[in-house]
Amino acid sequence: MNKELDFDIVVVGGGIVGLACAYKIALSRPAVRVAVLEKEEQVATHQTGHNSGVIHSGLYYKPGSNKAKTCTEGRKQLIAFAKKNRIPCKITGKVIVATSEKELPNLEEIFQNGLESSIEGMEKIGPEEIREIEPFCQGIAGIRVPCTGVIDFTKVAKKLARLIENTGQGNKVLTSHEVAGFDKHDFYTRVVTNNGPLDTKYIINCAGLQSDRIAQLDGVEPTMRIVPFRGDYYELAKEAAEKVTSLVYPVPDPAFPFLGVHFTRKIDGSVECGPNAVLAFKREGYNKGQFDLKDAWASLSYFGTWRMFRRHWLYGVGEYSRAWCKKLLVRQLQRLIPTLKGDDLRPGQSGVRAQAVGRDGSLIDDFKIERQGRSIHVLNAPSPAATAALAIGDHISRMASQCFEL
Repeated sequence: MNKELDFDIVVVGGGIVGLACAYKIALSRPAVRVAVLEKEEQVATHQTGHNSGVIHSGLYYKPGSNKAKTCTEGRKQLIAFAKKNRIPCKITGKVIVATSEKELPNLEEIFQNGLESSIEGMEKIGPEEIREIEPFCQGIAGIRVPCTGVIDFTKVAKKLARLIENTGQGNKVLTSHEVAGFDKHDFYTRVVTNNGPLDTKYIINCAGLQSDRIAQLDGVEPTMRIVPFRGDYYELAKEAAEKVTSLVYPVPDPAFPFLGVHFTRKIDGSVECGPNAVLAFKREGYNKGQFDLKDAWASLSYFGTWRMFRRHWLYGVGEYSRAWCKKLLVRQLQRLIPTLKGDDLRPGQSGVRAQAVGRDGSLIDDFKIERQGRSIHVLNAPSPAATAALAIGDHISRMASQCFEL
């Protein structure tokens, strides 16, 4: 290790993936000095802090994919981590419900995915069993997934940040450090931030919504671009919340990477329903109508975005309609819980998903991690990245050990 350098590795991004990577490196290489740089005043401010807190089973993902493998392993690690560190966590289970005959082939495909990925305890259920689990839910067939749960990912991230600083020699989690550029030298890189420069041998980019931009600052031209999608949630009023006991999901459309509007009983006992999925004109814009010229131009000047629109325009029209018309959203939710009414819904939180889109308009579904020179770039880490974070951290730690001279 070059003693003149501030750090051996700088991780850009203080969300749960970046923190998990730094934590795993700190555990496996205690002599390596690691810093996490987060541009906001606190960690977990963006995608990590704006999701519904679901611990995913790994059921939906193509068997053998990075998503499937890391989700299953990450889920088990996450639950053990929560228990060890006394972070509230509930294994509530989930039901995936088909409400029409045309959904049955997709439901069967999901079940077969689960079998191939060895998802423990799942079973096919019929209408009566659906009502036993969720008395107000209506469906013709379903899948019970007992290993799904809920957690507060922000609390997990904050605990990881504390553990990083308490592990090894001089590790740091530095908030209010926005990366503005990288000055490359023969044996090190000077990371330029708004709070002064730091010198490091290696860089790991886990910047989420800004991952493609950080890659470009590092001289990497990704073959994709982050196109942000905002998802708006509603919260059920107290009386209506009693109609949902765990997690209730529809059968997702396999042609689109979003799971459709669903119900989630969160770790605090409240019930959230949604989200929609609409193009956001600001990468970190959590309210309707927010606009950033740079972000909007990045999406709308990209040929991949327009090719994506051409492929999915009909789906997009439906999403925008539900985003602006509560009645249409309620109608969609009533497919699962028919007794739900418009007055049962209250405005809830919103999140922004960093969706990587290829130049051909394809929605990149799997995790995308690339190494170039003295850097590793996590270019696409959509859901279930929070669930899989500790397993992703293991992967990045091994990758760093193989690629970097540590």
